[in-house]
Amino acid sequence: MTHDYKRHGTTTLFAAFDVLDGKVIGRCMQRHRHQEFIRFLNAVEREVPVGKTIHAILDNYATRKHPKVIEWLGRHPRWMFHFTPTSASWLNAVEGFFAILKRRLKRGVFKGVVDLQAAINRFVADHNQQPKPFVWTADPDKIIAAAARGHQVLISVR
Repeated sequence: MTHDYKRHGTTTLFAAFDVLDGKVIGRCMQRHRHQEFIRFLNAVEREVPVGKTIHAILDNYATRKHPKVIEWLGRHPRWMFHFTPTSASWLNAVEGFFAILKRRLKRGVFKGVVDLQAAINRFVADHNQQPKPFVWTADPDKIIAAAARGHQVLISVR
């Protein structure tokens, strides 16, 4: 950032990435609390066809632990939450989408939060015009071996 950089506010982007077809459901919100998270979950619930199971991969942000979120999950049996370990965001396919979005917006100049949200919404809409299914390219045996090596290092440090 340059010396004259001025921040005009922030937004929270909640996003659901369908690994089978590559489409993204995204919602910009003013805050990142349990209320906004539940509103996002309801939006996804409305957009995903009835009868389909929804596997949500989540990070360790505290919102998912809120009693109202846990209640919501209990009322929506087709949803399954899965949690990535700390510092393992690379396990969540939506992170690739976030990385592309971040690169696209990096040089942008936004006059305010509404302008930023409009750019994000345009990016999501453009992405969904030609979505691509997620293809995992990492070798699972190498990942498991690396995890085992890491585990051994942790044990030896104790």
